[in-house]
Amino acid sequence: MHLKINPARLHHYRGHDRVKDIVSSEDPDRTYSGGWGFPARQYNWTNWVFFGADMREQSVDWFLEQLRLVARIPASDDDNDLVTGLFFVSHEVEGMSEWQVRDGGVAIGSANGEYQYLDE
Repeated sequence: MHLKINPARLHHYRGHDRVKDIVSSEDPDRTYSGGWGFPARQYNWTNWVFFGADMREQSVDWFLEQLRLVARIPASDDDNDLVTGLFFVSHEVEGMSEWQVRDGGVAIGSANGEYQYLDE
């Protein structure tokens, strides 16, 4: 069984290097950490990070734990902005779910029907 994690994004106002450290530390062969994209040049005040991959089901817990570690990166500015992000995860049998990175954690729920075109 495979999962498809549609191109997703995280943003954080600072701590870009901390995200890189987390996503590469547990995957030395870059099996799935290679799905992360870090723009060579960040612009304005938001640091963007992107991810997309086809993933074996047995790796989902590992990936989810990475996201939870990223979500727990402490706020690094006076506004107390935490990492936020949105992932659409497609399962061959169970369909699509939405993973929201917010408030220091990862909330998982059903994806809104308007995003089903990503699952085709």
